[in-house]
Amino acid sequence: MAMMKTWVCQQPGELTWQSRNIPKPQQHEVLIKVKTVGICGTDIHAWRGKQPFFSYPRVLGHEICGTIVALGSQTDHWHVGQQIAVIPYVSCHECSACRSGRENCCENIAVIGVHRDGGFSEYLCVPEQNILLAEGIAPEAVALIEPFAISAHAVRRAAVKPGDAVLVVGAGPIGLGTAAIAAAEDAQVVMVDTSPERRAHVAHQLALPALDPLADDFLTQLRDSFGGDLAQTVIDATGSAQSMNRAVELIRHGGSIVFVGLFKGDLQFSDPEFHKKETTLLGSRNATKADFARVGELMQRGLLRADMLLTHRLHFDELGSTYERDVINNPRLIKGVIEFSENIAVAQ
Repeated sequence: MAMMKTWVCQQPGELTWQSRNIPKPQQHEVLIKVKTVGICGTDIHAWRGKQPFFSYPRVLGHEICGTIVALGSQTDHWHVGQQIAVIPYVSCHECSACRSGRENCCENIAVIGVHRDGGFSEYLCVPEQNILLAEGIAPEAVALIEPFAISAHAVRRAAVKPGDAVLVVGAGPIGLGTAAIAAAEDAQVVMVDTSPERRAHVAHQLALPALDPLADDFLTQLRDSFGGDLAQTVIDATGSAQSMNRAVELIRHGGSIVFVGLFKGDLQFSDPEFHKKETTLLGSRNATKADFARVGELMQRGLLRADMLLTHRLHFDELGSTYERDVINNPRLIKGVIEFSENIAVAQ
């Protein structure tokens, strides 16, 4: 039986090599040869033992580009050789959220690479309803469709329109993607981050203004950026309680807040401030198939690029010796992608 290499997070702080049988796709699945996998904060938190609702051992990786190498018996719309992106949210299609078309917040959601084994493996079986055709796009960019899709969903939740004054807080991968997609919608976008290096990345890769929220004149700079007013929409991608609690201060009267980053705790802000501005407050979770398709379209048009997020590349075969150094303990990392060798045998 053909074998494959897999990296398994056995327990916090331990990433080990295993040789496993290459799986066979079930009726409505496809078997993919993994080409690239993005590294997410979820993978880092899982390695550190700080990812809630996570069980070990687990094969990490949910930002996946692959090539179809085998089909289940009931897959009618796919072909061997097609390049695809994986939509990692496996929903139940039965709960009230799924029935209303919001599979992204399914009550029984299972995420590939979190609740079930993911893409730190040479081969992976994926339900056919969880793949998106991604031909003509560089594999490193395809691996970033998932984080970009989370950003696209946040922008859609915010109902961003051309000319809107949008403040994106947090220049991590999701914040960068959010700013890029809002800019693609012709909004007026400003970013905020405490890191000088990340503000420089915003200026260089996105050509957008980036402010320091710790500056004494931050609010003055913010108003100057939006013609004397505060932001119409704040999208917070920090997952920081301090930042999220401050969001109401940054919107104009009648403004909106979207929280796409999350933290484990309670939010606290001034209710009088919240009410007098008639604030609209929204949460944004995961992404829908429509968001994935939108990202693919923007990539095809050149409006989203891998270098907007990508700062580091790792090789799959060396992952056990480089993961801690280049990912866990790398303060310069914004987004990394794992690249696979092209000479791996195709499953028979």
